[in-house]
Amino acid sequence: MQSRRLLVQPPADGVLWVTFWGVRGSIPTAGPEYQATGGNTACVEIRCGAHVLLFDAGTGVRKAGIALAREGVTAFDIFLSHSHYDHIIGLPFFAPLFDPQAHGTIWSGHAPSVATTRGIVEELLRPPFFPASPTMFRASIAYKDFKAGDIIRPAAGIAIDTAQLDHPGGVIGYRVAFGGSAVAYLTDTGTRSEDANKAALRLADRADMVIYDCMYTEEEAPGRAEFGHSTWKQGAELCRTAKAKRLAMFHHAPDRDDAEVSALETAARSEFAGAFAAREGMQFSFSAKDELLGAVASPS
Repeated sequence: MQSRRLLVQPPADGVLWVTFWGVRGSIPTAGPEYQATGGNTACVEIRCGAHVLLFDAGTGVRKAGIALAREGVTAFDIFLSHSHYDHIIGLPFFAPLFDPQAHGTIWSGHAPSVATTRGIVEELLRPPFFPASPTMFRASIAYKDFKAGDIIRPAAGIAIDTAQLDHPGGVIGYRVAFGGSAVAYLTDTGTRSEDANKAALRLADRADMVIYDCMYTEEEAPGRAEFGHSTWKQGAELCRTAKAKRLAMFHHAPDRDDAEVSALETAARSEFAGAFAAREGMQFSFSAKDELLGAVASPS
């Protein structure tokens, strides 16, 4: 899989873009042995034409915000899979929230009987845990709740299917369909629930890419089943069954160094040719050509 660095990401009608801004799970990690994969926690940009969708707001959302601000993007939607720290902790460092010209919507649906989207953000940004509050946002922000199974249409031509997956406290899986392409975002999910397994299969059905939680190896998984994570083997089996084209191995364990990630990637490709390890800065576009664009230049 050859890649090149891009300096510009041009919006294009009918083209679906995927950019990985954070690919780690649990906690950010740093050090030269993690640099090629990246150390930021979950954040994936899925751009449908010119419309920006961000999935999760882990520490990777900071870089996403810098890039969007430089590009002059002022409209966005943020979809939370769930509200564990590694998926929301970057939110107060997302630059567009402090742009008075910007407007956006933050969505969640993993635990509607327990917490609202607004409540999640307000709980994250309050003393004594954080010195700022959502009242300091300068952008116009809407908070929207939904229920698993709802289909969300944030803009013309975009359909986002949702489902409850298998994780403590609840987690939402997403399928974004636009311009004849589809990408599934299935992070922080185990395989203990038959209902969740069926839901994951539905969201992954014939997708151009399935972004899937591959935090554990087969050897690690048995003793950690209650944590609600998966393995690359489970991801490969899902993609084969769903007839998906690509498996993006995601939510890498924080202690998984670049050599280990590459070794798991090689093993996964031996069982599913479309498998690859998601790395920070990787960027794909999907259209009639289903073209891989390579790595986007990351802002400093």
